[in-house]
Amino acid sequence: MSDHYLEFEKPIAEVEQKIRELQAAAAAGNLDARDEIGRLEAKAVHLKQDIFSHITRWQRVLLARHPQRPYSLDYIGRMAEEWFELHGDRLFRDDQAIVGGLAQIQGKRMMIVGQQKGRDTKEKLRRNFGQAHPEGYRKAYRLFQLAAKFHLPILSLVDTQGAFPGDKAEERGIAEAIARSQFIMARLPVPIVVVILGEGGSGGAIAIAVGDRVMMLEHAYYSVITPEGCASILWRDAGRAPEAAEAFKLSSADCLELGIVDKLIPEPLGGAHRNPDAMAETLKREILSAFEDLEGIPPESLIAQRSDKFARMGRYAATP
Repeated sequence: MSDHYLEFEKPIAEVEQKIRELQAAAAAGNLDARDEIGRLEAKAVHLKQDIFSHITRWQRVLLARHPQRPYSLDYIGRMAEEWFELHGDRLFRDDQAIVGGLAQIQGKRMMIVGQQKGRDTKEKLRRNFGQAHPEGYRKAYRLFQLAAKFHLPILSLVDTQGAFPGDKAEERGIAEAIARSQFIMARLPVPIVVVILGEGGSGGAIAIAVGDRVMMLEHAYYSVITPEGCASILWRDAGRAPEAAEAFKLSSADCLELGIVDKLIPEPLGGAHRNPDAMAETLKREILSAFEDLEGIPPESLIAQRSDKFARMGRYAATP
């Protein structure tokens, strides 16, 4: 269970702190607090249900960025009985903002590629806060092509605010790398399942999100820009990020309604970080089900359906 609370979770934090204090006192033999603990636990559940049934889009963004939210490697470690990581783009270096490798989940072999943030300061710097350079995307599509060569399905796990926007990334061709990754994914003759785990930001996300089935966790978001970036452009004020989040409908429910994703995957009450094991089990079930649905579809049909799926998102129908 998480011990890090967001601002809107303060009522929950207060109740759970009381529960911990009573449990500590009971463990020390100072009092019998079973009835009071039970009452407070029921109150905590009620508070969570009430708060999380009315959270705003901005609060979902905060949940997607929660420092204890599980990342790609956390899920891979829980879901896969076999995992062999592969490194490098064969051109420049190994970008650790993107991880990838061969895996087996419940007997099904696949290639997994995912974006990875860091936990502590050292790892955050090493993984560049999950913001990939061009070589990260070149590594990703190298692994996609390797999967196609050996007829392996692909699982792509998205979790980034966006591709790295620095001058070095521009010099090494970040735009070209993102575009080529999308181009290659669109033409791969193997099933592709995409899951947006937390943040799905801009080209950095879509670069590895061209799939046959695209799913989102309940408290993830998916958008062309971060709310802060949008607010800075529109109003010259990043502080209006909550307003921007409401305006451009970035939540999983919004994306499902708009046809941007195919399925919303529910999270444990309070968010995935509250029960990573349960979240991983749910995610594994949904991933395997999606791959099962795609089995038997001829490669040419997969490619045609995938292309049409994304082309539909760009169609504009004028109202009469």
